[in-house]
Amino acid sequence: MIKTALDGIEAPPSAKLLGWRVLDVKPAEGWICVGFDGSAAFCNPAGFIQGGILSAMLDDTMGPAVFAMTDGRLYTATISMTVNFISPAEPGPIIGEARVIQLGRTIAFMEGRLDRADGQPIATATANARLLESARALR
Repeated sequence: MIKTALDGIEAPPSAKLLGWRVLDVKPAEGWICVGFDGSAAFCNPAGFIQGGILSAMLDDTMGPAVFAMTDGRLYTATISMTVNFISPAEPGPIIGEARVIQLGRTIAFMEGRLDRADGQPIATATANARLLESARALR
């Protein structure tokens, strides 16, 4: 895998909680593939990973696509995100994939998806985010 701006920063506590790790990235294309640990601790009473946790995984997939695409210059603050839940997510590995649809001067448009390790779709999302200078946003 190629070296990206994501290699130069420590994952925040929320990403660590989710087991976030980069699997593959193509910065020039605004594309990223991320792995998550779908912990049993994230499950609802039915035994499936709670939707809010899945939404956090999607958010932590789409934002890093912009960060990698801009070589770490821009950080995203999500304005809105629409999530579609396709099938229940059982505990286990989850794969997130996202791409930047359009990168403007102040707003980014992104789309993402989560799949089980076997490729079964779990959820999709679209989001738009305000673009901030990373030097000012990251502490």
